[in-house]
Amino acid sequence: MARIPLDRDMVETAVAGGGFYGGGGGGSAVTGREMGELALALGDPYLVDVGDLPDDALLLTVSAVGAPAAQGRHAKAYHYLKAVELFIRYTGKEVSGFITNECGGLATVNGWVQAAAFGLPVVDAPCDGRAHPTGAMGSMGLNAVPGYLAAQVAVGGSHEDGTYVEAFVRGGIEKTANLVRQAAVQAGGLVAVARNPVDAAYARKNAAPGAVRLCMKVGQAMLGAKGKPGMEAVESAAEASGGKVVCRGRITQKELKTHGGFDAGKVVVEGAYELFFWNEYMMLEKDGKRLATFPDLIVTMDAVSGTALSSAGVEPSQEVAVVVVPKDALTLGAGVKDKSLYGGIEQVTGKEVVKYAFPQEVK
Repeated sequence: MARIPLDRDMVETAVAGGGFYGGGGGGSAVTGREMGELALALGDPYLVDVGDLPDDALLLTVSAVGAPAAQGRHAKAYHYLKAVELFIRYTGKEVSGFITNECGGLATVNGWVQAAAFGLPVVDAPCDGRAHPTGAMGSMGLNAVPGYLAAQVAVGGSHEDGTYVEAFVRGGIEKTANLVRQAAVQAGGLVAVARNPVDAAYARKNAAPGAVRLCMKVGQAMLGAKGKPGMEAVESAAEASGGKVVCRGRITQKELKTHGGFDAGKVVVEGAYELFFWNEYMMLEKDGKRLATFPDLIVTMDAVSGTALSSAGVEPSQEVAVVVVPKDALTLGAGVKDKSLYGGIEQVTGKEVVKYAFPQEVK
């Protein structure tokens, strides 16, 4: 099994490129960098290809779940390790490696701390090669497996504030995902999660193999333009990802509400380009005309610094560039390809999604 040692340069490229593939979500890049550095301090984390593992190697998904803008969020390294410890204790499963649920500024390094602490590999097979809003979308199609029972552990919150939560839930994918989301609300906005192990054979077919290194590739392109004008990093990211820069301008409006463990709202650029988000950007329109729809990747980037920005993090009057990467250029997991999981997006945003995301299937 070929091992790729993870180092500080990889932390930086994974966080930078992960922020890009977060598409407005995927967690805080600041926290991602802290977690990556902590992993290196704890041990010697390493990355492996899922193709190099035996078919029956059991891979545990680890993630953060919640609303990035929540003010009371508390999810520390202790919570991530405790979630794994409790999962193993409650289920009796023998874990062979860790996979992240998605890509993002934090999400791409999900599992690095756990891998360092438990002496197991980080496996390059995220549940999805971009960030997505719901747990079911990150289930690699397990929601469609008849009779499948999910098992999830969530840990988060603060003992001092009286918000500390440990939860173990078992049941259907969507039911357990909803319960974990509610645990995040009770914990102040964010929980660390360990969930739904699958064998390597299943992950090869239904996850997004290679997505971690793709984040690093795009991050390297972005950081290679460091010190140059911000738009050079933006254009480098667009080229490396197979996307394009759609517009550049100032944020003229931002609407944000945090409810039910999600951030939802709208960002307007130069009064013409509207980006609707549900944690991640779900759609981009110009003067009412649809330009991109999830799972297309829609990214806001700081036009001055060239860094990717979250939907919760953009500010009025900030100068940004918007990059779109079409879904055909992305590595997507099976959960994001499931049309039945898109109703929630339409309900939250009030916008049509299915007919744009699955044009060949809608008559």
